[in-house]
Amino acid sequence: MTTIRILPHPEYCPEGATVQADPGTSICEALLEHDIKIEHACDMSCACTTCHVIVREGFNSLGEMDESEEDLLDRAWGLEPNSRLSCQAILSQTDVVVEIPKYSINHAKENH
Repeated sequence: MTTIRILPHPEYCPEGATVQADPGTSICEALLEHDIKIEHACDMSCACTTCHVIVREGFNSLGEMDESEEDLLDRAWGLEPNSRLSCQAILSQTDVVVEIPKYSINHAKENH
């Protein structure tokens, strides 16, 4: 099992969280399976940026980023060099630490 430590986020996990997931699982799937309700407006089909995370530790252990993910990340709010779409970031056996950005570009949510 791989450990994912999620840094505190005011909405999704105010105290932070630590979850376990099998290698080969995406970060997004793992968070959702543990009731951390990260946004995923395109239903994890690599068509939006709402599941954007910043990988603070273990970035290089994740599965390769493909061109469509790279193109989408250019539109993500708060983009950093170690940003990934959590629906495309596939875990290996290396533990990771992720930060969920404070905002996303989910227009439906912004209109609440």
